[in-house]
Amino acid sequence: MAGPPENDICSICHGSFDVPCQSNCSHWFCAHCIMTVWRHGSTFHPCRCPLCRRRITLLIPTDAILRRRHEPFIGSILERVETYNRIFGGTSSSLFQKMQDLPFLLRRLLKELMDPQRSLPLVIRARVYIALILSAVYIFSPIDIIPEAVLGVVGLLDDLLIVLICLLHVGALYRSVLYYRHGGL
Repeated sequence: MAGPPENDICSICHGSFDVPCQSNCSHWFCAHCIMTVWRHGSTFHPCRCPLCRRRITLLIPTDAILRRRHEPFIGSILERVETYNRIFGGTSSSLFQKMQDLPFLLRRLLKELMDPQRSLPLVIRARVYIALILSAVYIFSPIDIIPEAVLGVVGLLDDLLIVLICLLHVGALYRSVLYYRHGGL
């Protein structure tokens, strides 16, 4: 990942980013600042984003920072981020949280699929494509659980439900990739 937008500052310390991390709500923070927010609240629960108040269940440092992991200051902060991700990043707590995280995960997944420098594991890439293809086949096939010809617009509900389930599955797959890449196991 390239990093935070140009001329952006950390919304916690109001300074330039020292170790930038992106949260699952797409906001950027200094890793040290967001870890301080977490430690000053309840360490048994994920902290809430200071900007949008969503629960932060995953923190993703930039690739440039990950390459500098051997530096003592950065290494210690990344260890705390990995601990946070291990505790809260494995799964979302509710369907509502998964729905909130879906745009962030799908946007990152699309960027990663289009970037020739990044490579998802073949198994994950195959599962994403299979899920998308099977949902497209169901949507465009004449066989429906709720037929559109009989019920009109209401008949589209099963198609929308299939698309939602497919996107949630793809989002969960990509979340697991991010989790293992940035602090899991």
